[in-house]
This record gives sequence, structure tokens and C-alpha cells, in this order.
Amino acid sequence: MASIPSQGKYKSLRACLLCSIVQHPTDFKKNGCPNCEEIMQMKGSTDRISVCTTTYFDGIIAVIDPESSWVARWQRTSKYVRGMYAVRVKGRVPDDVEVELENRGIKYRSRDQTDQD
Repeated sequence: MASIPSQGKYKSLRACLLCSIVQHPTDFKKNGCPNCEEIMQMKGSTDRISVCTTTYFDGIIAVIDPESSWVARWQRTSKYVRGMYAVRVKGRVPDDVEVELENRGIKYRSRDQTDQD
């Protein structure tokens, strides 16, 4: 489960470009991304955090029960851990991540809502 950041840390929060979870950079460094660490590989790497996350995001949603939340389904986060998620994230995952997703048969959809179905 992802932790909810304290008020003093809001200005430095970052959103994962793949799953849109919002955390403080130190949480990404200590634990990686709780949803997609296997692909993003941010744990322990400041450089990787800077290219796999962004400070440019709109809105925050608190997801308590992802599997039963209609908002989580709408945001495509219903299979992820409980936590804080950005409504919209500006940016794309690095090329190596996009290639890895393609190799796994997963179609990448950016989280900036430009490719809505």
C-alpha cells in the first residue's frame, strides 16, 4: 500500500508516468513504484526516478478500494494498490519502457488523456 504524503511534501510530489501513482521522490527511491517497479526500475535510482516520473500532473484521487471503485476503473487503476493517483499525467514513459511493454504484449497508453477510447 502506498503512503499518503504529509502536507509539507506536496510541492515535491511526483507521479509515475506508467501507473500515475503520486508519491514523494524519496518513496520512489526507497521502495520503487508499488505497481510497476518490475518494468520501471526506479528503486534506488534518482536518475531513473527523474525520467519515469513527473511533477506535471493534474488532480489527485485517493483510491481506498481499487477493485470496487468506479473512479479507479475509469482511471484504469483498479488493478493497482491503494494510494493517491493523478487524474492526468503529462509526459511519456522512456523508450526502453515502451519497448519492454511492447515485448510483453502490452499496449502503452499515456496518462495525459490524449488517447481516450
